[in-house]
Amino acid sequence: MNVARRAIVLAALAGFGLGPGVRAQQQTPVPDAPTPQAPTALPGTEGPITPGIGSGETPEGSAASSSSAGQQQPAQPTPPPPSSQPPAAAAPQANSQDTPPQEGIAAVNASFVSHVTEVVVPVTVKDPKGNPVAGLTWRDFTVYENSTRVPLKVFSVDPRPMSVAFVIDQTLPANIMREVNESLNAIQGALTPYDEAAVFTYTNGAKEWTGFTGAQGQRLPAVLSLAQATGTDPMVPENSGPMAGCNIRENGSCVDPNLQPGRSTGNDTFITIPKEIHTLNDAILQAAKELSTRPKERLRVIYVISDGKEYGSKATWKEVVRYLQTNNITVYGTVVGDSARWGEGWLDRFHLPMEMYDNILYKYVAQTGGDMFSERGVNSIEKSYAKIADEARNQYTLVYTSHLPIYDDRFRSIDVRVNRPNVVVTAKPGYRPAAEESR
Repeated sequence: MNVARRAIVLAALAGFGLGPGVRAQQQTPVPDAPTPQAPTALPGTEGPITPGIGSGETPEGSAASSSSAGQQQPAQPTPPPPSSQPPAAAAPQANSQDTPPQEGIAAVNASFVSHVTEVVVPVTVKDPKGNPVAGLTWRDFTVYENSTRVPLKVFSVDPRPMSVAFVIDQTLPANIMREVNESLNAIQGALTPYDEAAVFTYTNGAKEWTGFTGAQGQRLPAVLSLAQATGTDPMVPENSGPMAGCNIRENGSCVDPNLQPGRSTGNDTFITIPKEIHTLNDAILQAAKELSTRPKERLRVIYVISDGKEYGSKATWKEVVRYLQTNNITVYGTVVGDSARWGEGWLDRFHLPMEMYDNILYKYVAQTGGDMFSERGVNSIEKSYAKIADEARNQYTLVYTSHLPIYDDRFRSIDVRVNRPNVVVTAKPGYRPAAEESR
């Protein structure tokens, strides 16, 4: 019995590979490492990637190298067969007068690419006391061009950076010129770091002291100090009587050739007084030419500090105004001297034949949509710089598309109306289209 049991146990152990006197161990197989897989391509980058070009089509002969061996590219979906019916056209957008325009400074600075004329109209709205009226929306404005209402495309209340060309009159009397010189230090305080300025002066001809430079840089105050002048010394002229001729003679001729009697200067009892030279037209035109090169998204401003007198310019007033209206330039001014006196400044607007123009600055302001202040004293002149700069910067900007042909360069009138009672609206009365504005 023991022998039989022993035989059964040995037979069972032999089935597990064990025998007497031998210690066997079961070996666990080690699993194989995973097969390397090719990285998955990013979406939209199928094909070779060239620096500066991006992904493109896989060239012939390189399709096999673009994928790993044993990996198949996913099948591309088959485009549907073309339909025999043409696609339905999109419905045109209704061009309504009440369509809200774009808002914000980003819309104003956008580049208009079209074959029509985009017209930018800065508008100032004040109450009867001269304070600016804020809080208006695009629904409060109505714009007419040549008596035809035009819808607004852009409406903005954001301040715009300015390019200001200062034109300083150096033919002023010495006492007025001294006040202007002292007030020039306040010009930089009225500007921001985003603005730029240029300086021009005029006596018998215009002179540019500096091109456009940063408004808060070191160059502007240095140039303004160099541009100061002594002015003129007005005297009471005597052109008749015993004091009219030359009373100091040498060999029968006047010592001073400017008082030599005879011919165009007169005779022993009468001399012709030379006329004063005030080339205001030439100075504004030179400043406008420099200002027309500035970017169109900037507010182009000519700031004149003068008594408004004009005589001796080569350019006429009509020629200068036409250039200003074509290049979207606005004229602001501070009137000083005799034209700043109450009552006398209004009388200076009337021109006597064969005489010089006593004040034509108000005409430039009216034809370009600017503003003008009559000031006396250094403190008042300094305050006018800040008032005009603040008024020019904080305006409502309206943009519309002209309905007239781009090849018509005739004057186009603009009428801006505000749906508010007792307000004073200041805007340019019109413009002349330019060829570069239609692109």
